[in-house]
Amino acid sequence: MHPDTPLPVGPGDDPAGRVLRQFRIVFNAVKTHFRQVESLAGVGGAQLWALSVIAARPGIGVSDLGRAMDVHQSTASNLLKGLAERALVRTVKDTGDRRALGLYLTADGEAVLRAAPAPFAGVLPDALAGLDARTLARLERDLDKLIGALAGDRGGAAIPLADL
Repeated sequence: MHPDTPLPVGPGDDPAGRVLRQFRIVFNAVKTHFRQVESLAGVGGAQLWALSVIAARPGIGVSDLGRAMDVHQSTASNLLKGLAERALVRTVKDTGDRRALGLYLTADGEAVLRAAPAPFAGVLPDALAGLDARTLARLERDLDKLIGALAGDRGGAAIPLADL
Protein backbone atom coordinates (compact mmCIF):
# COMPACT_ATOMS: atom_id res chain seq x y z
CA MET A 1 0.00 0.00 0.00
CA HIS A 2 1.39 3.42 -0.98
CA PRO A 3 1.93 5.76 2.01
CA ASP A 4 -0.64 8.23 0.69
CA THR A 5 -3.34 5.61 0.10
CA PRO A 6 -6.23 6.11 2.52
CA LEU A 7 -6.85 3.38 5.05
CA PRO A 8 -9.56 0.91 4.08
CA VAL A 9 -12.97 1.75 5.46
CA GLY A 10 -15.28 -1.01 6.57
CA PRO A 11 -18.87 -1.27 7.75
CA GLY A 12 -19.34 0.25 11.17
CA ASP A 13 -15.99 2.04 10.80
CA ASP A 14 -15.23 4.08 13.90
CA PRO A 15 -12.32 6.23 15.09
CA ALA A 16 -11.00 3.49 17.42
CA GLY A 17 -10.92 1.05 14.50
CA ARG A 18 -9.09 3.55 12.30
CA VAL A 19 -6.50 4.26 15.01
CA LEU A 20 -6.05 0.53 15.60
CA ARG A 21 -5.28 0.11 11.89
CA GLN A 22 -2.75 2.96 12.16
CA PHE A 23 -1.01 1.17 15.04
CA ARG A 24 -0.91 -1.99 12.94
CA ILE A 25 0.81 -0.07 10.14
CA VAL A 26 3.38 1.36 12.59
CA PHE A 27 4.06 -2.04 14.21
CA ASN A 28 4.34 -3.76 10.84
CA ALA A 29 6.79 -1.13 9.55
CA VAL A 30 8.95 -1.62 12.66
CA LYS A 31 8.73 -5.43 12.44
CA THR A 32 9.56 -5.42 8.71
CA HIS A 33 12.64 -3.27 9.30
CA PHE A 34 13.89 -5.54 12.10
CA ARG A 35 13.38 -8.62 9.93
CA GLN A 36 15.34 -6.94 7.14
CA VAL A 37 18.15 -6.06 9.59
CA GLU A 38 18.31 -9.65 10.83
CA SER A 39 18.30 -11.01 7.28
CA LEU A 40 20.92 -8.67 5.83
CA ALA A 41 23.19 -8.06 8.82
CA GLY A 42 22.69 -11.20 10.87
CA VAL A 43 22.13 -9.32 14.12
CA GLY A 44 19.06 -8.06 15.92
CA GLY A 45 17.91 -4.46 15.68
CA ALA A 46 19.06 -3.47 19.18
CA GLN A 47 22.46 -5.06 18.55
CA LEU A 48 22.78 -3.14 15.30
CA TRP A 49 21.93 0.11 17.06
CA ALA A 50 24.59 -0.64 19.70
CA LEU A 51 27.16 -1.31 16.98
CA SER A 52 26.31 1.99 15.29
CA VAL A 53 26.69 3.93 18.56
CA ILE A 54 30.06 2.27 19.25
CA ALA A 55 31.19 3.06 15.68
CA ALA A 56 30.21 6.70 16.13
CA ARG A 57 31.87 6.94 19.56
CA PRO A 58 34.87 4.57 19.71
CA GLY A 59 35.91 3.94 23.30
CA ILE A 60 32.43 4.62 24.70
CA GLY A 61 31.72 2.95 28.04
CA VAL A 62 28.82 0.65 28.86
CA SER A 63 26.98 3.29 30.92
CA ASP A 64 27.27 5.87 28.16
CA LEU A 65 26.14 3.30 25.59
CA GLY A 66 23.04 2.65 27.70
CA ARG A 67 22.34 6.38 27.92
CA ALA A 68 22.87 6.84 24.17
CA MET A 69 20.35 4.06 23.49
CA ASP A 70 18.01 5.17 26.29
CA VAL A 71 18.18 1.73 27.93
CA HIS A 72 19.26 0.53 31.36
CA GLN A 73 22.96 -0.24 31.79
CA SER A 74 22.15 -3.94 32.36
CA THR A 75 20.32 -4.03 29.01
CA ALA A 76 23.36 -2.48 27.32
CA SER A 77 25.60 -5.05 29.05
CA ASN A 78 23.42 -7.91 27.80
CA LEU A 79 23.56 -6.55 24.25
CA LEU A 80 27.34 -6.33 24.48
CA LYS A 81 27.63 -9.89 25.74
CA GLY A 82 26.12 -11.21 22.51
CA LEU A 83 28.20 -8.86 20.37
CA ALA A 84 31.42 -9.84 22.17
CA GLU A 85 30.62 -13.56 21.85
CA ARG A 86 30.37 -13.07 18.09
CA ALA A 87 33.60 -11.01 18.12
CA LEU A 88 31.84 -7.93 16.72
CA VAL A 89 33.10 -5.68 19.52
CA ARG A 90 36.16 -5.69 21.71
CA THR A 91 36.69 -4.12 25.10
CA VAL A 92 39.76 -2.25 26.23
CA LYS A 93 40.42 -1.41 29.87
CA ASP A 94 40.79 2.28 30.56
CA THR A 95 44.36 3.06 31.60
CA GLY A 96 43.18 5.58 34.20
CA ASP A 97 40.40 3.45 35.71
CA ARG A 98 41.04 -0.28 35.32
CA ARG A 99 37.37 -1.01 36.08
CA ALA A 100 36.15 1.05 33.12
CA LEU A 101 35.95 -0.53 29.68
CA GLY A 102 36.08 1.20 26.33
CA LEU A 103 34.13 -0.40 23.50
CA TYR A 104 35.39 -0.70 19.94
CA LEU A 105 34.16 -2.42 16.79
CA THR A 106 36.18 -5.24 15.33
CA ALA A 107 36.60 -5.64 11.58
CA ASP A 108 33.68 -8.10 11.67
CA GLY A 109 31.56 -5.53 13.51
CA GLU A 110 32.35 -2.94 10.86
CA ALA A 111 31.36 -5.45 8.16
CA VAL A 112 28.01 -6.03 9.87
CA LEU A 113 27.33 -2.29 9.87
CA ARG A 114 28.20 -2.04 6.18
CA ALA A 115 25.76 -4.87 5.37
CA ALA A 116 22.90 -3.47 7.46
CA PRO A 117 20.06 -1.31 6.21
CA ALA A 118 19.70 2.16 7.69
CA PRO A 119 18.46 3.65 9.89
CA PHE A 120 20.55 1.81 12.46
CA ALA A 121 18.47 2.98 15.44
CA GLY A 122 15.32 1.72 13.71
CA VAL A 123 12.60 3.21 11.57
CA LEU A 124 10.42 4.45 14.44
CA PRO A 125 13.11 6.51 16.25
CA ASP A 126 14.17 7.86 12.86
CA ALA A 127 10.61 8.86 11.94
CA LEU A 128 10.00 10.43 15.35
CA ALA A 129 13.23 12.43 15.07
CA GLY A 130 11.91 13.90 11.82
CA LEU A 131 8.68 15.22 13.38
CA ASP A 132 8.33 18.79 14.53
CA ALA A 133 8.27 19.65 18.26
CA ARG A 134 4.55 20.45 18.28
CA THR A 135 3.58 17.11 16.75
CA LEU A 136 5.87 15.26 19.17
CA ALA A 137 4.37 17.08 22.17
CA ARG A 138 0.84 16.18 21.01
CA LEU A 139 1.82 12.55 20.40
CA GLU A 140 3.44 12.37 23.84
CA ARG A 141 0.29 13.67 25.56
CA ASP A 142 -2.02 11.42 23.57
CA LEU A 143 0.10 8.30 24.00
CA ASP A 144 0.35 9.02 27.72
CA LYS A 145 -3.46 8.88 27.86
CA LEU A 146 -3.43 5.59 25.95
CA ILE A 147 -0.78 4.13 28.28
CA GLY A 148 -2.93 5.13 31.24
CA ALA A 149 -6.00 3.48 29.70
CA LEU A 150 -3.95 0.31 29.13
CA ALA A 151 -2.53 0.49 32.66
CA GLY A 152 0.76 -0.07 30.85
CA ASP A 153 3.92 -0.98 32.73
CA ARG A 154 6.09 2.11 32.37
CA GLY A 155 9.15 -0.05 33.10
CA GLY A 156 8.76 -1.34 29.57
CA ALA A 157 9.92 2.05 28.29
CA ALA A 158 13.54 0.93 28.69
CA ILE A 159 13.16 -2.19 26.51
CA PRO A 160 14.33 -1.71 22.91
CA LEU A 161 11.56 -2.29 20.36
CA ALA A 162 13.68 -4.93 18.66
CA ASP A 163 13.52 -6.98 21.86
CA LEU A 164 9.73 -6.93 22.15
